[in-house]
Amino acid sequence: MKKFTRGFILGTLTTLGAVASSVAAFHKTVVKPIEEEENRFDENRRAATRKGRSSHQL
Repeated sequence: MKKFTRGFILGTLTTLGAVASSVAAFHKTVVKPIEEEENRFDENRRAATRKGRSSHQL
């Protein structure tokens, strides 16, 4: 019974580790590049707004 309990706990921890690493890998490869591109678009939009306002000053 000790071996079963130890194996069950080890298997559970291994599974949790695999799930956590897959979530981290998904975030790094999918979510983070999308967020960085959105931030770049926002910065470009702000710069264009500043340029547009400064060029039409009286």
